[in-house]
Amino acid sequence: METQTSHNQEENQPFSNRIDLSELKIAVDKIKEQLRKVIVGQEEFVELLLVSLLADGHVLIEGVPGVAKTITAKLLSKTIHTDFNRIQFTPDLMPSDVLGTSVLNMKTSDFEFKNGPIFSNLVLIDEINRAPAKTQAALFEVMEEKQITIDGNQYKMNDPFMVLATQNPIEQEGTYALPEAQLDRFLFKIKVGYPNLEEEILIINNHNSRKGAKVETLIEAVLSTEELLSFREKVHSIIVEEKVVKYIAEIILNTRSHPHLYLGGSPRASIAVLMAAKAFAAINGRDFVIPEDVKKSLFPVLRHRVMLTPEREMEGYTTDRVIEMIIQTVEVPR
Repeated sequence: METQTSHNQEENQPFSNRIDLSELKIAVDKIKEQLRKVIVGQEEFVELLLVSLLADGHVLIEGVPGVAKTITAKLLSKTIHTDFNRIQFTPDLMPSDVLGTSVLNMKTSDFEFKNGPIFSNLVLIDEINRAPAKTQAALFEVMEEKQITIDGNQYKMNDPFMVLATQNPIEQEGTYALPEAQLDRFLFKIKVGYPNLEEEILIINNHNSRKGAKVETLIEAVLSTEELLSFREKVHSIIVEEKVVKYIAEIILNTRSHPHLYLGGSPRASIAVLMAAKAFAAINGRDFVIPEDVKKSLFPVLRHRVMLTPEREMEGYTTDRVIEMIIQTVEVPR
């Protein structure tokens, strides 16, 4: 009888996480609070940026000019005590303009490597599709391995290292399509849309009330580099049950055999969904992944990794629509 009572008391106790995520949750809320001082709406955009930051992934941001793609990325960097560089990609940009180059030191008669702007913690690449393939290819190694190789020497990036790239989906004149190998290196492709009427009014009023003050001055740093790296370790420790792993694998496998898709997701896509789902769980204060975390991760992870067949593209299908169709066909684990 006594044992039964003790067992009932244990069952009635509130659930507690095995991993302490309270500090991570507080830090995420603080960053959101700082960004809300300037950014109106765009809640999903901000959340995806934070998820990719915690999951140690790069982000491709797509949207028409003027929807705060660049300013949001810049302000995110302001909330963290890290170095930040911005690179404007242009058709005449060379790989050395991004990575750096060896320069002859006249005093020592030796060549010395001078770091390019890629050597930073958060790097914003504006209009990434404006640079030719040669310059885009210069990012392959650094985005995947966080290092560059110049003249046979390897140079490591400092942690954290994250690339935030923007592109305009409308104006295609003077642009170069990103190769699939590079697209695959981005954890997310985030689509940024127009604000609604209420948000538009708030944007105008906020701008008017600032009376010309620079928005960067309104943002305070609330997260240290050490804290960010510690939070990333906690994200790695988030628990994922075998049935959730199988759910991810089945969805990715379906993208490879779906009749509407010419190209499916790679194993890198499976790992990206896993890491993003863990980060979604963490920012929601959970130390375990649920199927909803996986679903939220699928669209930004897959939309730039899968390719429609020419027939479906001509019919007006989108990758998001096909991803939704695949999600509907795979049984959700209980």
